[in-house]
Amino acid sequence: MPLEHHPLAREFPEYRQQLQALHAKDAHFAQLAQHYETLDKRIYEVEDGRQAMDDLALHALKNERVQLKDQIAERLRKANGA
Repeated sequence: MPLEHHPLAREFPEYRQQLQALHAKDAHFAQLAQHYETLDKRIYEVEDGRQAMDDLALHALKNERVQLKDQIAERLRKANGA
């Protein structure tokens, strides 16, 4: 299976405008998004073999990424009026 990054723009293409707007005007959202992107990059590097990590720790990082993605999705839905 090929390795993939999971950037927010690809995860939420339907919210591209809201991503940009929230990133610019909501410091907490920008912090969540930055943490998500940093975590995604780290996970990719581990899966690609550039960084060593045991499976349990990698699984924990992936769970954290999912939780962040859920928080971001909720804020995007609220910003969209849904």
